[in-house]
Amino acid sequence: MENESEIDLYGDETQPKSAKSENIDLTDDSLTIVISDALSEKDRVKFTVQTKTTLPDFQKSEFLVTRQHEEFIWLHDRFEENKDYAGYIIPPAPPKPDFDASREKLQKLGDGEGTMTKEEFNKMKQELESEYLATFKKTVAMHETFLTRLATHPVFRNDHNFRVFLEYDQDLAVRSKNKIEMFEGFVKSISKTTDEYLLSATMKDVNDFFETQKNFLIEYHGHLKEATTKADKMTMKHKDVADSYIKISSGLIQLATIDHRDLDKFLNKVAEALEKARKIEGRVASDEDLKLSDTLRYVIGDTFAAKRLLYRRLRCLANYENANRNLEKARAKNRDVHAAETVQQQACETFEQMSDKGKEELIDYKNRRVAIFRKNLVDLAEWEIKHAQSQIQLLNNYVLALKEDEDLRTPTSSTSGLTS
Repeated sequence: MENESEIDLYGDETQPKSAKSENIDLTDDSLTIVISDALSEKDRVKFTVQTKTTLPDFQKSEFLVTRQHEEFIWLHDRFEENKDYAGYIIPPAPPKPDFDASREKLQKLGDGEGTMTKEEFNKMKQELESEYLATFKKTVAMHETFLTRLATHPVFRNDHNFRVFLEYDQDLAVRSKNKIEMFEGFVKSISKTTDEYLLSATMKDVNDFFETQKNFLIEYHGHLKEATTKADKMTMKHKDVADSYIKISSGLIQLATIDHRDLDKFLNKVAEALEKARKIEGRVASDEDLKLSDTLRYVIGDTFAAKRLLYRRLRCLANYENANRNLEKARAKNRDVHAAETVQQQACETFEQMSDKGKEELIDYKNRRVAIFRKNLVDLAEWEIKHAQSQIQLLNNYVLALKEDEDLRTPTSSTSGLTS
């Protein structure tokens, strides 16, 4: 991000970079985390988490541990449930690895092997394997992003549970929630959602900054969901085109074996061109999914986390107002005044601290969001240009090759005269 001010997406001017929150510069390498390897099993994925650090709170400078998805969720929940972090935007948890769709497609392909040609079967299998690998890589990237967000935060990086996650080289013994716990979590979520809705409907924030943020985030979240749906549809259309190339290419190869010999070379060349075009189209779909759809999904999660911060602050404001009313009643009755004053003072301090820290977090969230979109959309544009150039070059090469073949098959007029 540049140091100068720029037009704020919330509707006002953003402060210069010097006024943003104290989040650590991404160039800081005092704590770096990468997922160096991952192993996909039938019902789980094991991530190898590699940590390098110069921070004094860690026992060693390098760690290597194996973690499962449930342990990432456990770590996220520890941050969510810690009241000390109520004024912070908690990084969204990574999505659960889901390879069922790819496995199901591979299973169906195996069942239908006898109904298609060998060439078509091999191409479809290669396509599905590439899709499975792309999903696997995205899963790894999202889990690594979650850890990186924690590592670059000036407060989260010092959390005890975070250090345990990175350092403890044994299984954390985290289990999946049973049905009762899942039901209790569902009821708790419904209760929070209801409370949030009632607060938003009945309370107007006394601070214009936070009221503006709340209205913006509600509308922005809806636009993000709509954009994600459209981006997914666009990606799916590219995949449909790639699948069509496979079928047309296989049909041309099959036709070349039964048609006139003069067309054999022509049909095979066109089929070869379509096969290469399919690979380019598949990469276009993969890149759009990674740089656009996944980016939108991540920002949706981050936006939801920002909304949760605003809800927690609004709940804190409601508690502060209740403490003020209770203090007035205590003074009117001249009973338990000291206790009411203590509660009111604590509620005031908690609310002010959350407001100060929340404002910093929301400004940082905005800058981070803009930076994420800028980087990924620039990357996507560069890749789209590269793929378009590859497609043009591919078509040009095959058109020239087909013309040369046609010239070789067609005798010149002088040659025809000599022959006659």
